[in-house]
Amino acid sequence: MSITYGGRITELARTRGAESAVSEVDSHGLERSLNWLELDDQSGRLAASLHHEGLVPGDLVAVCLPNSVEHFVAAVAAWKIGAVPVAIRWDLPEWELARLFDVLAPRAIFQGDPAHVVARAAAAPKDDAGVAPPHRFGVCSSGSTGMPKVILHTSPGLYSAGQRSTSAVVEAYRSLSSPQRLLVPNALYHSASITTAVLNLVSGNHTIVLKRFDPEVLTDAVVRHRVTGFMAPTPMLLRLARHPATAREQFESIEWVQHGASPLPAWLARFWIDLLGPERFFTSYGAAEAVGVVACRGDEWLTHPGTLGRGALGTDIVVRGELGQVVAPGEIGQIFLRRPGGPSGTYVGNGVAALDVDANGFATVGDLGWLDEDGFLYLSDRRVDLIVSGGANVYPAEVEAAVGEHRGIDDVVVIGLPDDEWGKRVHAIVQLARGAELTEEDIRAFARSRLAPYKVPKTVEFIAQMPRSAATKINRASLIEERTGAPPA
Repeated sequence: MSITYGGRITELARTRGAESAVSEVDSHGLERSLNWLELDDQSGRLAASLHHEGLVPGDLVAVCLPNSVEHFVAAVAAWKIGAVPVAIRWDLPEWELARLFDVLAPRAIFQGDPAHVVARAAAAPKDDAGVAPPHRFGVCSSGSTGMPKVILHTSPGLYSAGQRSTSAVVEAYRSLSSPQRLLVPNALYHSASITTAVLNLVSGNHTIVLKRFDPEVLTDAVVRHRVTGFMAPTPMLLRLARHPATAREQFESIEWVQHGASPLPAWLARFWIDLLGPERFFTSYGAAEAVGVVACRGDEWLTHPGTLGRGALGTDIVVRGELGQVVAPGEIGQIFLRRPGGPSGTYVGNGVAALDVDANGFATVGDLGWLDEDGFLYLSDRRVDLIVSGGANVYPAEVEAAVGEHRGIDDVVVIGLPDDEWGKRVHAIVQLARGAELTEEDIRAFARSRLAPYKVPKTVEFIAQMPRSAATKINRASLIEERTGAPPA
């Protein structure tokens, strides 16, 4: 038997009462928490206010809030009236938020100081006859280039007893203890973060979110709450690996760490496999559009270094060339995935190109890669990020992985800049580690020891802080435009 997400929180308030439901940890390690009774009460009162404003099932609600307990209150309030919470970056400039809201057309917006959440009507009420069935939740692209994309997860917000509790990828490999205690270090507007947080919450588990990622705060929270698992992208795993506070004994409660969202350098994968053990480290690859899932466990990665994994949770994989033909193992092409039932993410808004889905149900988000003879997938890069330099293809992810292995480098992003001789030159933007002193030639020499000559950055730029979002995303198009005065060709 199934129950709505809103009804599930009320049920947990009756059965779990004063147990911790959600907690937030700030950059100083200070905490704020709500138990199940408080979460149910506060979300219930907010739901009543939304209902009074005329919101009906299927309406979209913009949750433009930082990682906080209020973010969960707003989402649960939306679920209680059958509305759809859509997580949005809270730190976008007003013009960019305005574009997103034009596409989303939310009936209510939660915005401002998270300690004083307010809702404001943002669009005309819909006719009841046109109300769409409830979705689980939505996420947005940053809207930094082209039309903003709003992606709704078409599966309804229903909880069934016995469903996977936190990470479908991890639970496909092993049974997890109960209860789980999930740590969310990444921004809740990131699809993977909100997905794992929601699954964990409605399963009745304690969810702990970091207001801002910090390696020391994360390890302290893991120890204090006996955290059982967390999911993190490459930049966070790298900063943890290089932080002196990261040690095996501090992660003894951890049953799983799942990597996702960006390419994982081989040396960093080995660090985490050595730290946790191969049975507790997982990699995953997918997209907010939910076209499918590729995953592997540490022991599989060790026998297929660098892999993203194989199709998981019923996902099929094909790699196709320029003419749409299936390419041979080892040959780079465009990655297509097919999940049972088709993509569960759908775009909202006018002027947004539909997801590329072929007649056989395979869909792509534009990533390039190859399959080996055993069916393991490897990522080259996004097609839009490919640099053609002197007629040769250079994949930024490969160069970033090689350069980023230097212990004096905290972060690196590689882009292609116009060049009269090469067409595009490989340009590395580098953020040095604290106290490190490196020259451009130091970095080029390090890259030459690991890469073919044509892949070595021809120019290197040093910056104090990489402009990543709270979800660790980087906007390459903006980086190129800032350095050339024009959008990328």
